[in-house]
Amino acid sequence: MQAAESGYAHVNGLELYYEIYGSGEPLILLHGGLGSTEMFTAILPALAKTRRVIAADLQAHGRTPDIDRPLSMEALADDIAGLVGALRIGPADLLGYSLGGGVALQAAVRHPECVRRLVLISTPCKRNGWFPEVLAAMSQMGPAAADMLKPSPIYQIYARTAPNPQDWPALLGKLGDLMRKDYDWSKEVGSIRSPTLLTFADADAVRPEHMIEFFEILGGGREDGGLDGSGTSKARLAILPGLTHYNILSSPALLTVLSQFLDVPAR
Repeated sequence: MQAAESGYAHVNGLELYYEIYGSGEPLILLHGGLGSTEMFTAILPALAKTRRVIAADLQAHGRTPDIDRPLSMEALADDIAGLVGALRIGPADLLGYSLGGGVALQAAVRHPECVRRLVLISTPCKRNGWFPEVLAAMSQMGPAAADMLKPSPIYQIYARTAPNPQDWPALLGKLGDLMRKDYDWSKEVGSIRSPTLLTFADADAVRPEHMIEFFEILGGGREDGGLDGSGTSKARLAILPGLTHYNILSSPALLTVLSQFLDVPAR
């Protein structure tokens, strides 16, 4: 799909790349670790039929050059708030997948005025929300894995889009440092006032117990919703069957869930 507009926003010393599709209410898409806007190829055309979709490449990812700054969820969230300001589109809906979900969550915490609705896909609010084997793999992330990952599709996209493809090992190093840091955002999550949709696969990299815990922290699942729905919280939880962390973005079921959340007027 051809972008209607693309460019770089100058935020926090970063040249943040973005693409814009469609028209209507703004929706910002934030990709997963080592990815780029291309991660949303399967769902972006449908989303852009009814809204203005802004897909952004995070620091050191895709077409956004790296800068002399560690990767942190907080700094990346500040970048997205800067993008909202630069494009004058606030408040906007934020949709983040995996790493991008953590960034979107922190944006809602740190810059609530920028966020209308929040969609988090395959994203925990605690590091131990990931399965142990996933945490073990995250701990191995670093420059030493650069050559091993080069045959992967995700590297092929990086090599084609990155302004400095030779920075691949440096990206793995920075991302590895980020992924090894412990975190628990339970208190911050409790402060989020934006209507929030949590979406997971039933064979996700996130533990099912944590999906429910996350939902409850947001205020969901605490009581019977009632015949009239008056007991329903602003939080929503969708667990999509037969999917994994790695193919959920290509599922038609995901589009159905997103439409039900984003297109229905807020209560």
